[in-house]
Amino acid sequence: MAQTVIGFQKEYMDDFAGTTRELEQLAGAMPAEKYGWRPGEGVRSVGEVYVHVAAGNFLLLALTGVKPPEEYYQDAKGSVKERTAELYKQTRALETTVTKKEDVVRMLTESLAAVKERFQGLSEGELNREVEFFGEETTVRRVYLRILAHCNEHMGQSIAYARMNGVTPPWSRPKAKGH
Repeated sequence: MAQTVIGFQKEYMDDFAGTTRELEQLAGAMPAEKYGWRPGEGVRSVGEVYVHVAAGNFLLLALTGVKPPEEYYQDAKGSVKERTAELYKQTRALETTVTKKEDVVRMLTESLAAVKERFQGLSEGELNREVEFFGEETTVRRVYLRILAHCNEHMGQSIAYARMNGVTPPWSRPKAKGH
């Protein structure tokens, strides 16, 4: 008989699954030619927002001890603070180097899958493990909460970008009669 997962981990995975589904649907619905669109000078473009989310996921996972994918990151050496600073620098650079829709969507999808995979394997003790989080001590649990909040923050931004470009989020399109 399958065991039912309850508590924080189930609640987190339920919310993260919804966020993942909507981010992936929205990224797919936005036309490739709009990935360079930005609402104003000095503001992230459509593609840069999705890369920012993906790279942020990889960076935050790194704070919990997960090695970032070599495809996107070079090894960072030194103290936790030095490694975090180097990974942050690499994260910012990815926003300007990963620009094609298919590459952006792949990176986003890989990052969301990495969060899901890593989170599902964590025990309560691992969630409570202390880690350094941008200069302060916190728990792995808080880092995962930050991942969820960060994804949702930029999903809201992406919804606004989509609507400004005439794209209705797939989950809010009217249903055909009889469905």
